[in-house]
Amino acid sequence: MTMAECKPRGPCSGCACESEEAVVKKREGFEDEALVVKKGEGGEEEDEEDEREEDVSAAAVNGVVDVERLLQELVDLTRSLLAEEVLDQQFTQLQQLQDESNPEFVLEVVSLFFEDSERLLEELTEFLAQDPIDYVAVDAHVHQLKGSSSSIGAQKVKTVCIKFRKCCEEEDREGCQKCLEQVKQEFSVVKNKLEHMFELEQKILAAGGSLPYPEEEEY
Repeated sequence: MTMAECKPRGPCSGCACESEEAVVKKREGFEDEALVVKKGEGGEEEDEEDEREEDVSAAAVNGVVDVERLLQELVDLTRSLLAEEVLDQQFTQLQQLQDESNPEFVLEVVSLFFEDSERLLEELTEFLAQDPIDYVAVDAHVHQLKGSSSSIGAQKVKTVCIKFRKCCEEEDREGCQKCLEQVKQEFSVVKNKLEHMFELEQKILAAGGSLPYPEEEEY
């Protein structure tokens, strides 16, 4: 049979008699499929990029929320310490001396108070364990503790020190022992609260926030 005599009922891809038009259409079909696949791959890349942008946006929003939450927690803690008279306005005045150029001023001052107080309390414990008790030495140490606690606004520690000194004046051994235990307890409370406050401040700064510095009051 010759090519002229071949009359296929439909397109036959393996036959040499396949029309040129059929071959062209088939080629165009392959090209369209390739184009669709390529567009699909590009769409996936765009979807991934969109997801990344959404993740970044969500992280930014979460960061802002975290800073706001930490700031509110810091403000609430400070207010509660003042309301409960654990701290007084002297602490607020210290905060007013702190600014962005010296953001750790209060931390440095309070850290010195912690170190001095722990040393004084340890030495007071040793003095009151002696027999006889050197009330002059005890009173001198309590006086130092009272001064340092007053300087940072640790009101309850200062209040116990006033009572402590009265017991020293009266050479009241039992009274001095009770005051020592009480001042240790009040010191522990203010130390834990202030350490928590400083942790909040560090978290706020690490998250890109700024500390709420109290404004000076006008007199």
